[in-house]
Amino acid sequence: MGHKDDAECPPAASDNNLFRAFANALAATIDTPVTWFRESVVVPNQKKYPWYHQQFRRVPTIDQCYTDDVVCDFEANAQFKRDRAVDSEILNILRQRYEDCMMYENPDHLTVCKPLWDRYKDAEEAWFIKYGDLGAYADAKKAYMKQKHRMIWERRNGKLSEQT
Repeated sequence: MGHKDDAECPPAASDNNLFRAFANALAATIDTPVTWFRESVVVPNQKKYPWYHQQFRRVPTIDQCYTDDVVCDFEANAQFKRDRAVDSEILNILRQRYEDCMMYENPDHLTVCKPLWDRYKDAEEAWFIKYGDLGAYADAKKAYMKQKHRMIWERRNGKLSEQT
C-alpha cells in the first residue's frame, strides 16, 4: 500500500521552487527551436547509410587525365590515397588474423594457420607490387610509372613472381 510520507510529498507538477521553474523555462526556450530544426530539417534531409558504408564514386585514373588537367590530377591522387589506405588496412586485418590464430592455436599453429599465412603473404606481395618503394610522398603518377616499368620489365624478362 502507500507509505505515510507519500501524502506529505507534493507531486512534481506543483513544484514551487522558482529557481527550478526558471531553469526549466530557460531549457525549454533553448531546446525547443533546436529540436524543431533537427526534426524538421536535419532528419528529413539526412542520408540513410552508416558511415562505414560510405561509397565514393570512382574518378578517372591518372592515365585517363589530360596532362594539363589539374583537377583530374588532384582527384586521381585522392583516389590513389584512399585505395592505398584501404589496401593497407586489409593487409593489417589479414596480419592480425594470422597473429590471433598463432596465439590461439599454439603449439600446432603451423598446420592450422597455414591458409591464413598464405593469404597474408599473397596480399603482402600484391601490396608491395603496387605501393612498395614509392616512399611516403607517393602519388598516382609515381605508382603509374612504377606499373609501367614493371610491365616493360616483365615483357622482357618474364614474371617476377615465378623467378623467386
